[in-house]
Amino acid sequence: ENKTTVQEFILLGFPGTWHFRMPLAVLFALVFSLTVTGNASIIALVQANRNLHTPMYFFLCNLSFLEIWYIMGIVPKAMGVMLGTSVTISFRVCILQLFFLLSLGSTECFLLAVMAYDRYLAICHPLRYNSLMNNVFSAQLALGSWLGGFLAISLLAFLTARLTFCGPKVINHFLCDIDSCLALACTDTWPVELATFLISIIVVVVSCVVTLVSYMYIIAAILRIQTAQGRKKAFSTCSAHLTVVTIWYGSTMFLYVKPSGQNLDMHKLVNTFNTLVTPLLNPFIYTLRNKEVAQALQKAFQKM
Repeated sequence: ENKTTVQEFILLGFPGTWHFRMPLAVLFALVFSLTVTGNASIIALVQANRNLHTPMYFFLCNLSFLEIWYIMGIVPKAMGVMLGTSVTISFRVCILQLFFLLSLGSTECFLLAVMAYDRYLAICHPLRYNSLMNNVFSAQLALGSWLGGFLAISLLAFLTARLTFCGPKVINHFLCDIDSCLALACTDTWPVELATFLISIIVVVVSCVVTLVSYMYIIAAILRIQTAQGRKKAFSTCSAHLTVVTIWYGSTMFLYVKPSGQNLDMHKLVNTFNTLVTPLLNPFIYTLRNKEVAQALQKAFQKM
């Protein structure tokens, strides 16, 4: 039976005076607005242009939809913490936020792997692409990514909720993450640590391997193309996705593969980049590095 006596936690957020935290809150609000607007614009753009109704852009819409919910689960509460209007979070809401953010992060790993596989089929099997990656199969892959991401974290969230928290109740962060909960638990946390390790292997390593193997075949196929123009055209179809994958996995590995005793404020800074800046960059990367999206965007502005 859960014997938790702590009913709420206190989030410290970022240290500093009001004059430091106020501009930071404004920056968070600006990034939030740009992220939601940018990703929503991509979804609207894809839906409004029939030439973008392909599996690649269907997966992109799923990714943009995920980024909107991801940042909505972070920024409103973080701003309340920085402004001092909402520095506490109940135990249940803390577990819910942990589950929500980790599930969306896991789903993003699966979606990026699916998008890499989609690019592999498009470049390595162009003649069979339409039959292999049809609408039904692409919908199944997207649904499997969402279900896999949330199911993978369900066990972890359940085990974390069963831990006993009897004080202290101060979290040196602006959100509830797994490390913070384990640090405050006053019972043995090895089942949660084991589950975290196994789930990380399943989600991060497997999705990363699928992505790497897909790009190994993609690069090999591109190098076999005789003309430089053909190689450039083939690479342009996956350059945006490759950029997003590099940023996502780079920041994630830097965040979690860290030496012991890392400064907590530095941990929060890297976490901020991983959870706030990355969702902001995605729509701009796909707009600037993808000619089809850029052309559709230009036509949309010309009609206005």
